[in-house]
Amino acid sequence: MRVSILTALIAASFALANCANISAAAPSHAAPPEPNWAVGPQYDSTHVYVAPEDLDRFVASFVATFGGTASKAVVTTVTPTPSENALRFILSPVGTLSIFAFKTPIPYPFGAERTGYLVVDLGGAVRAAKAAGADVIVAPFPDPIGRDVVIQWPGGINMQLYIHTIPPSYDKLQTIPENRVYLSIVKADEFIRDFLRFSHGKKVSDDSNAPGVEIGRPNDTYRSVKIESLFGKLQAIVTDGHLPYPYGRELMGYEVTNLAETLGKATASGATVLVNPYTSRGRQAAVVQFPGGYIAEIHASIAQ
Repeated sequence: MRVSILTALIAASFALANCANISAAAPSHAAPPEPNWAVGPQYDSTHVYVAPEDLDRFVASFVATFGGTASKAVVTTVTPTPSENALRFILSPVGTLSIFAFKTPIPYPFGAERTGYLVVDLGGAVRAAKAAGADVIVAPFPDPIGRDVVIQWPGGINMQLYIHTIPPSYDKLQTIPENRVYLSIVKADEFIRDFLRFSHGKKVSDDSNAPGVEIGRPNDTYRSVKIESLFGKLQAIVTDGHLPYPYGRELMGYEVTNLAETLGKATASGATVLVNPYTSRGRQAAVVQFPGGYIAEIHASIAQ
């Protein structure tokens, strides 16, 4: 499929609102030594892998739960080696998703990357990531609408960086999702240092005695580090790895206004509540599994 055809199919499926085009953010030749390569959290998509028969059920359930719009399925190749998958996108008020339903076996190491971060320049972002301590585990390659690379941070955290041939323009998010990264005690500080350098982010909090109820261990504590940057929010969850199911399986935490109402929408659309609502550190939270297997934390702030 030609680039122009696929681009038109994806763009036409969204009915995007008028927003500032990101092309203005492209770095100039006079860019500072370490520019911020991020564009904005609405362009950072969570990568969700489902079986082809679950693709439409998952999309319908997620949109029914959080709102937003979804693209139609496009069958294409998004890996540097031969493969075929049905691809759909979701633009929701709580985050952007890329959903992959492979019709062929999934080439290694795809399926293990948690997010795709849009950057203003792929080559510059890759150099910056390597300088900050990341490894390049899939060298840059073309896809039908741009170019991609997969990097790995200390602790085994895989992320994709990408650019589009035609820059997209998405609405800002109502709430920014929280990338939930589980790390070992050995690798946590290395990951945090390196990711802060690359993202130009700031450490919002570092709690060495966070309540263990947040990871299914109510009698224990753990270390919780929260980072914010133009790439969005990230929570580093540092543990000994003794995690009851489903903790460690959820990729994102989604912020909503009313948790009970959201859980009602989720279950009515086919999702299952895996962890019932609990309260901790100013939040009420639960963990949900959507059709197709995608697991997410959902939380709402409560009055202090």
